Amino acid sequence: MASVTRTNALGEFLRARRELLDPADEGLRVLGVRRTPGLRREEVATLAGISADYYLRLEQGRDRNPSAQVVQALARVLRLDAAATDYLSDLATARRPPPRRRETVPAGIRQLLEVVGLPAFVESRMFDVLAANHLASVLSPAIRIGENRLRSVFLDPAEQALYPDWADASAGMVASFRASLGTDVDDPRIAQLVGELSLASDRFRRLWARHDVRALAGGAMRMDHPVAGRLDLRREKLPVGGTDGQLLVLYHAEPGSPSAEALATLSAGTDAAEVARPAAQT
Repeated sequence: MASVTRTNALGEFLRARRELLDPADEGLRVLGVRRTPGLRREEVATLAGISADYYLRLEQGRDRNPSAQVVQALARVLRLDAAATDYLSDLATARRPPPRRRETVPAGIRQLLEVVGLPAFVESRMFDVLAANHLASVLSPAIRIGENRLRSVFLDPAEQALYPDWADASAGMVASFRASLGTDVDDPRIAQLVGELSLASDRFRRLWARHDVRALAGGAMRMDHPVAGRLDLRREKLPVGGTDGQLLVLYHAEPGSPSAEALATLSAGTDAAEVARPAAQT
C-alpha cells in the first residue's frame, strides 16, 4: 500500500513517476531484461543534469528541498504537466498548510443550492459531501450529506453503473484528489480513507500508487441514469470563498439538447426515492 504520510512524500512521488516512463521514449538503449519498470535513478539524474548521488538523496528523503531549477529539470524529465509540476514544487518547498477551518458551508451557498435549478452540491477537500440539493440526489442518491465521493465511486457498484466511462472517471477522480490534498497529507482522516479504499479496491490502490495529479476543474461527463437514460452533461467545480478548499459542483446540459430535456423532466417529476439503490457493498 502506498504511504500517505509526509515522511517522504517527495521521494514517493519521484519514484512513482519515473517508474511510469519508457526508457525508449527518452532515447535510451535497453540492453537485457530490466528488473524494475521505468527509468533508473541514474538515468533520471543524467537527463536532469544532476548527480546520481543527489537524486538518490531526494528519493530517499535525505534531501527534501531541491532548488526551483532542479524541480523544473525533474518535471521536464518526468514529463509532468502544469498541475503535476506545481504539485512537485509544493512537495519540494515543504510549506506547512494553513490551519484548517471548520467545514461549514456558507449560508449564501446553501441558499444558492436551493434556487439554482440545477443538480448541485458542495464537497470538501477530501471530497466529502457537505451540502446537496434535491436535484443532485435525484441524479445520484449517493450525493448526500455525509457521503464521500471517492468511497461511493470505488465501493458502490450502483454508483459505478452510472458512468459508462467509469475507468476514466475513477482515474480522474484519484488524480484530482491528490491535487485537492496538495502536500497536506498528515491528516489522520486522509490516511484512514486512503487505507480503507486501498484495501477494498484494487483499482484505487493501483491508481493511488501512480501519483497522478490533475487540476481541479470541470469538464464533460456522461451518465447512464436508471430513469432519464443517457445524459451528456457538463460538470463545473467552483471554489467557495472563505472556506478551506470547498468546491461548489454543478451539473448542466447544453440548452435545447436531449440531455437538457431529460434533465429537466427528471428534475420536475422524479423523487430521489424512486432511484434509490441498495446499500454500497464493501
